[in-house]
Amino acid sequence: MRRVAGLSTELADVTEVEYRQLRLERVVLVGVWTTGTIVDAENSLTELAALAETAGSQVLEGLIQRRQQPDAATFIGRGKVDELRAAVESSGADTVICDGELSPSQLRNLEQRTKVKVIDRTALILDIFAQHAKSKEGKAQVELAQLQYLVPRLRGWGEALSRQAGGSASGSGGGVGLRGPGETKLETDRRRIHTRISKLKREIAEMKTVRETKRADRRRKSVPAVAIAGYTNAGKSSLLNQLTGAGVLVQDALFATLDTTTRRDTTRDGREFTLSDTVGFVRHLPHQLVEAFRSTLEEVAQADLVLHVVDGAHPDPEEQVRAVREVLAEVGAERIPELLVVNKVDAAAQETLLRLKHDWPEAIFVSARSGVGLDELRLAIEERLPRPAIELLLLVPYDRGELVDRIHRKGEVLESVHAEGGTRLRARVDAELAAELAPFALTGEEWIKVGTLG
Repeated sequence: MRRVAGLSTELADVTEVEYRQLRLERVVLVGVWTTGTIVDAENSLTELAALAETAGSQVLEGLIQRRQQPDAATFIGRGKVDELRAAVESSGADTVICDGELSPSQLRNLEQRTKVKVIDRTALILDIFAQHAKSKEGKAQVELAQLQYLVPRLRGWGEALSRQAGGSASGSGGGVGLRGPGETKLETDRRRIHTRISKLKREIAEMKTVRETKRADRRRKSVPAVAIAGYTNAGKSSLLNQLTGAGVLVQDALFATLDTTTRRDTTRDGREFTLSDTVGFVRHLPHQLVEAFRSTLEEVAQADLVLHVVDGAHPDPEEQVRAVREVLAEVGAERIPELLVVNKVDAAAQETLLRLKHDWPEAIFVSARSGVGLDELRLAIEERLPRPAIELLLLVPYDRGELVDRIHRKGEVLESVHAEGGTRLRARVDAELAAELAPFALTGEEWIKVGTLG
């Protein structure tokens, strides 16, 4: 035997970026414009291109068709299918990505006509989520969403496998090579997927219990919760890092954050609160993902305040806000007080900022990268945090300094003076702390007397 040189397929060490370049799929995008303006349709296809590139694809071309509604058989019209196939052949593309969710028959018909792989927007987003999921909960949520998407799209695996017969060789369905377990390959796949879905739902429910326990503990300790929500790549993680020094991974990529990160912070007057970075949203976010990530998104629904971060440099920030509020309503967070935060002001056009300031007068305009507006944002957060309900007049002995510290951290100190016999305080606290402070509470007359002595 003789060794043939030059046939080794062993890869040298490569960086992640080089590896992604090696495996880039060449894709053609196609969209159907049914409502809105042509600018809306082009923005949607531009976002699809960004999603495709995030997933590891090279976008070669994009096609848009004006129709009243997508074609029931092929998503785009029959003539447009021929044009799409010509674009695929001329560009050498190996994948077509459609800007919408396709039915199983539309997927099958388009693949048969174009002779390349066809996926839809939902499958693309699911693929990005699968690449970015890091925690056990995140991976389980993504897998659940993928399986729920896959079930109605399972197709048969050929004539023989679809006609297996169970039991004895005798009978009309029997015969050599055709005796099977009593169910088709397709049915076996469906049963296994449903079993896996049930298992994943149980695991996610257990993780949800842990999350709820932590959340209940924070509520019991009266720690206000602030959730950072917004469109994907709006700069939520950068904002969390700037406000708390959390050190969360920041990337200029869609859906870089899938796992909720929670950090503690304090106001200038010493009150504690938590800040949570959550998964980004996108227009037409797949229903399967909203359901699978419901336990994570409930972090927003249970918050005392939502920081709704908007990308001020995006071509259509108003549409981003609409899409985010749509998802927030779906998880029951539409009634939570909202503070709109327009980020990336250093990269936005001045005319855009003037328009947004006119449309959203209550919004705070910041740049997480340069730090512009962050002091104003911190002040706005402090003003909107819920305040403790019970106001007390107190004289806390000097040897109980830890109580004064807790009042500063858990409550709101309205007045503090060092007096004879202890620290004289007027403060708002929650019911639990108020019960502990009861022995040191003063009446109005005692409060005035202690002040006179001080």
